[in-house]
Amino acid sequence: MIRVEVAFARPDKQKIISLEVEEGSTAVDAVRQSGIVAVFPEIEPGSVDLGIFGKAIKSPSTHELRHGDRVEIYRPLKIDPKQARLNRAKNKD
Repeated sequence: MIRVEVAFARPDKQKIISLEVEEGSTAVDAVRQSGIVAVFPEIEPGSVDLGIFGKAIKSPSTHELRHGDRVEIYRPLKIDPKQARLNRAKNKD
């Protein structure tokens, strides 16, 4: 068994859940086993973007976790970061 964390944050609420998973478990397995979906029902484990310590995982369903990993669940962006910068620059004028 290895110890990992699963983290998710909304502007109004954040949660980090520590759990033990079997060696060879994937990021998606950890999200499912963590029970975080009970706290945040909008999370769909197989279709959300996931990362480990701020680095996106290309294939979460096959990415094997290591002891101490923190699986982060990413929310979809409301606006493209480049567009947000352009909007801020226009508003400064």
